[in-house]
This record gives sequence, structure tokens and C-alpha cells, in this order.
Amino acid sequence: MTEIAENLAKVRAEIAAAARAAERDPSGVTLVAVSKTHPAGRIREALAAGQRVFGENRVQEAQGKYPELKREVPDLVLHLIGPLQTNKARDAVALFDVIETIDRPKLARALAKEMDKAGRRPRCFVQVNTGEEPQKAGVVPGEADALIALGRDELGLPLDGLMCIPPVDEEPAPHFALLAKIAERNGLAALSMGMSHDYALAVRFGATHVRVGTAIFGARPPAGAAD
Repeated sequence: MTEIAENLAKVRAEIAAAARAAERDPSGVTLVAVSKTHPAGRIREALAAGQRVFGENRVQEAQGKYPELKREVPDLVLHLIGPLQTNKARDAVALFDVIETIDRPKLARALAKEMDKAGRRPRCFVQVNTGEEPQKAGVVPGEADALIALGRDELGLPLDGLMCIPPVDEEPAPHFALLAKIAERNGLAALSMGMSHDYALAVRFGATHVRVGTAIFGARPPAGAAD
């Protein structure tokens, strides 16, 4: 086994153990392998080990790697997990299968417009800034219900769930619990939460998607905090 294959096996085993401890079916948790800054060769190693769901932070970086990989592996699923500018909405709709970072009405409207034009409808998540950090993307919790209603009910976006990135210097459990509460009252089933250092805890709080980069691919140059 390659190092990446070994890392994937370890992460999958820990996800399964956390799910069983929470009396959940491990198959209800999707591992999103965060490949930002890593080259296509490393991604191919993960693909060879059976991984099919990947996450990228930047549209431009993903455009340089994933079109060819998607041609090679048709069942590859690509998530956008980084902030999205409205002027990149068209490119995001064309490339990504899931967009996890809807955080404002302007972006929701831009995505709805591009989906209508392209006839392609990536699944969507609303990103919630559970820590209300001014430097971080995401709708604040008090405005989340309105953004969900706009996206799902008015614009008809294929909205599946919510995503969050807790503050790095705070205990993540309250943030996971808050995200789950917002999702429950809005009838949303999917929760993208948990990264390399806390994904097992996130599973116990109901995560349906965990975003794991460093624990799979190893250390990378610091380029953000979404993995």
C-alpha cells in the first residue's frame, strides 16, 4: 500500500468507529479528501485506493487538475469547499458536483442563473459562520434561515445541507451542535463539518460529510483553513 492508501484506510476506520459509537451507519458519512495544493499524481494515488470524493478550495486550481481526472474516472465527485466569488459562478457550476460555500444572497442568485444557463445543477450547501468571525466566509447563524429559504424556496437551488468551519481556537463541539440545530429546523439532512483534527468528533455530532486533507495527503503549504 502507498502512504496515501494507508492514510485513507486509517481515516475510514476512524470514521466507521465514530459512527458506530454514535449508533450511526458508517455508510452515512462521506469522506471528502481535500486535495488543495497537491498535484494530480497524488490524487491518482487516492483514486487507486478507491477514494472518489474530493474537495478543492479554489476554482482556478481545480480547473488545472480535475477535468482530465474526471475524464479518467467518470464517477469522481468534486466538492468546492472554499469561498466563491460571483464572477467564478459559471466556472464552478461547470466543474464542481457539489458547492458547499453559498454564503450570501448575491452568490445564491448568481449560481441559480448559471445553473439555468448551463442545464447543470450541482448539489449545494449553505456555509454558516458559526463563530461569527469577521475574516471568515459564511452567513452568520441569525441570517442562515433567510438565506436557506431564498436559495431553496425562491431560487430553486438543489440545497442539501449546511457547512461550517469552527474557529481554530475554540472547542468545535458547540459549533457542530449549532450547525445541526439550524439544519434540523430547516429540514436539511446533510452536514459538512469536521476536518483532519476533529472529524471523528464531527461524526458523533451528525456529520454526513467530513473534509479531510492533511491526514490523507500529508502537510501542505498553508493556504487556508478549510481542511
